[in-house]
Amino acid sequence: MLTADRVTAAAIMAFSIYFMWHATVLPVGWNGETGGPGGGAFPFWLAAVMLGCGAGVLVRSLRGKTDYSGAFFDPDTIRSVISVAISVVVTIGLIPWVGAYVALPLFLVWYLRLFGGHGWTLTAILAIATPVALFFFFEVTLKILLPKGLTEPFFLPLYARFF
Repeated sequence: MLTADRVTAAAIMAFSIYFMWHATVLPVGWNGETGGPGGGAFPFWLAAVMLGCGAGVLVRSLRGKTDYSGAFFDPDTIRSVISVAISVVVTIGLIPWVGAYVALPLFLVWYLRLFGGHGWTLTAILAIATPVALFFFFEVTLKILLPKGLTEPFFLPLYARFF
């Protein structure tokens, strides 16, 4: 288990450093022309957080602080990982057709209610709040348009209001 932790942490840290380096192709700091962060800021800082998390896992494994027992992956875990991976691929495949604001709530309903067994209240709150928050964060604040697919006409009144 400790070897798996260390190898995984090292891989995460290596990818994080690569992503940070690659993000510096675009401006990372504040862009005075557009009045917002540079195009590389979000990827750079996300990779930096990922680097810190990988370092934390590595330090914890080097100190021998684990609460693991048994195999790294048991058959139930492998089934769960494959199930989630397939659902993520399906979600990504749906985005160009039905848009991010339909595909993501569908994934959340599947993941929270059907896969995770959470209640309908939590599932509904997150399935509605997430696309609304994403719309205001990406489209209104950062002016980054997410794919809408067939739902594009429903966003025209929102564009008229916010742009």
